[in-house]
Amino acid sequence: MCSCPNRRQVLLATSSGAAAVLGLAACSQSAPDPDEVSTGTVLMPLDDVAVGEAKAVTTDDGVEIMVVRTAEEQVHAFSAICTHQGCSVRPQDGELHCPCHGSRFDQATGEPTDGPATEPLPDVAVAIENGNVVTV
Repeated sequence: MCSCPNRRQVLLATSSGAAAVLGLAACSQSAPDPDEVSTGTVLMPLDDVAVGEAKAVTTDDGVEIMVVRTAEEQVHAFSAICTHQGCSVRPQDGELHCPCHGSRFDQATGEPTDGPATEPLPDVAVAIENGNVVTV
């Protein structure tokens, strides 16, 4: 009698392996570096983000940036890519949240407040110029 796997076992093993590889690839995708954004790039009009809120923007080069407005005339920006596995963070309940593995970051500083991420979100230097949030 043959101890070879049957057709169903082969299909299940193959599909599970393929799903695992695709899942890992999605989490560890290589995102463009926020340091590569040209100085003077307009990210968004200042009025597009309310005081106390954060808003994501993607540059023409594909760099994902989170713009945070902490005061009427004060903004900060961070890479919107989680430092744990490279997923995009989203604003949620006054924090930046990674939906992939649950990491949370302080919206005003980019520092991790809950893991598994242990490194802060990289800063992106920005200023307000002519009513726009611009990289400097």
